[in-house]
Formats: sequence, C-alpha cells, structure tokens
Amino acid sequence: MPHWQTGRTRIDLSRPQVMGIVNITPDSFSDGGQHATTREALLHCEKLIFDGATILDLGAESTRPGAQPLSQDAELQRLLPVLREAVSLGVPVSVDTYKPGVMQAALDVGADIINDVWALRWSDAADGLSAAAVIARHPNCGVCLMHMHGNPLTMQVAPMEGHIVEPVRDFLQSAAQALMEQGVDQTRICIDPGIGFGKTVTQNFSLLAHQSRLVACGFTVLAGWSRKSSLGAVTGAAADDRVVASAIAAALAVQNGAHIVRVHDVRETVQALRVLAAMLAAV
Repeated sequence: MPHWQTGRTRIDLSRPQVMGIVNITPDSFSDGGQHATTREALLHCEKLIFDGATILDLGAESTRPGAQPLSQDAELQRLLPVLREAVSLGVPVSVDTYKPGVMQAALDVGADIINDVWALRWSDAADGLSAAAVIARHPNCGVCLMHMHGNPLTMQVAPMEGHIVEPVRDFLQSAAQALMEQGVDQTRICIDPGIGFGKTVTQNFSLLAHQSRLVACGFTVLAGWSRKSSLGAVTGAAADDRVVASAIAAALAVQNGAHIVRVHDVRETVQALRVLAAMLAAV
C-alpha cells in the first residue's frame, strides 16, 4: 500500500501517520468542551501539528456511547468556521461526520478526507442524498470506513457477541468493495475496525491481536485506540489519565500493520512510534 489518496495530498504510508483529534464539541467522552470555540479549536490544530500530527480530524458531533444526535445545521455551524481555516495549515484535513449534507459542505470548503463511523450507510431522506454518492462523485477525496455495531445511543448496551474479527473484516471489505464498484479507487479507501463501537473489552483486544487480517484486505488501515474505555478497563485509569496506555496501544497497532493512528495525545504518540521505529530498524 504505497499511499492514501486524500484530496490535495497523497499520504505516504511507508511510515506511520498520526491523525490528531480536534473535537469541536461540548460532549465528547474525553475532551468535550475544551476546543468548542473556533479560536480554541484552531489553536489546538496548530498545537497538534507542532507536536507532530500529519493529519487533522475535525469532529463537530460526538459519537461517544450514549451521545445524542445533532442536527445538520448545528453540526455545520460548529464545523465550517474551523474547517475554513484548518485547510490552510499545511496538512490534510479530515472531517468526522456521517451526514451526506455535511460531507458535501466539508468537501466544498476543501476537506481532504471524510471519516465516517457509519461507513457511508446514511442517507438524507429529505433530498435523497446518500453518503456513498457524495464520495463517489468526488474526484479524489479520501474516505475512512469504520465498523460500528448498533448506534452511539445503544452500541455499548448490547455489544457484539462471540468472535468478531471475521465479521468486522467482512463488513469493511464489503463496504469498500461497494464503493469501488461506484468508481472510487482503492487508494482512496481506508478501513477502521471501530475500537469501542459496540464491542467488549476482550473483542477490542482481539481486533488488535488479529489486525493483520484487516491489513490483508489491501486497504489503508486506521486504528483509533486513544483514551478508549478498554484501556481504562485494563489499567484502571480515568479517560484523561490514559496517555501512556494510548501511546502503547498506538505503537502496538502500528507494529501489527496499522498505517494511521487517530489520537488525542500527539506528542506522546510520536515519541512512542519513534521508539518502535528504532527497534524495527535494528531488527
């Protein structure tokens, strides 16, 4: 997998890429409210880049367990003022959304990547616009397809059962194949197993242990372990005290083939990945 085509940029996948999280929300599970104004969010974007982020991921609607849906107008009101400035900061910009109307507005402003927890399964009933159609008609934007069991309101109330590596892999492969059949090149597609999205602690770590099965599908692979509750379950640490655990999980994900890690704590993750790179170089 030589590169990930993302709008204005071909992202080099010969080394791991760090996607910095920018939550423009009052209610995200870890840092909700900390970057809720345009100025705060942009200052955070600049800090993440300074710390080593090679991609920014802007999200204006929380998808934490139990999160309430947000209207499209409210999401755009939060997102667009930040996005208009972020696209000039010199790195590819991703927008974390599942609404086709928000996707289209973000791409029109210059977003490079759409990062969708629903894997493009959403359609706007009012105008018949589908998320997949928005991506398919764009000439070169990147897209990340994530696996989610259920929805944010219910996913941890009734998580998946049994062994899940193959079902997650099959879902993502099917979603990617459907997009390719609409003319989207494989190099534009990234897949994400959706750590914490309707899975148990054991299942999440099983996805990490067997991540090579996802890598074998031939798409860019993104891993999002940052500050997740599964890390809290095994360490006893609160969400804002999971920096070390998150950096370790990111390094393990990269060691097991992930091309991109999506993180809150960029500086610490970059350090962990440098240690991993030094070890692999010595091998």
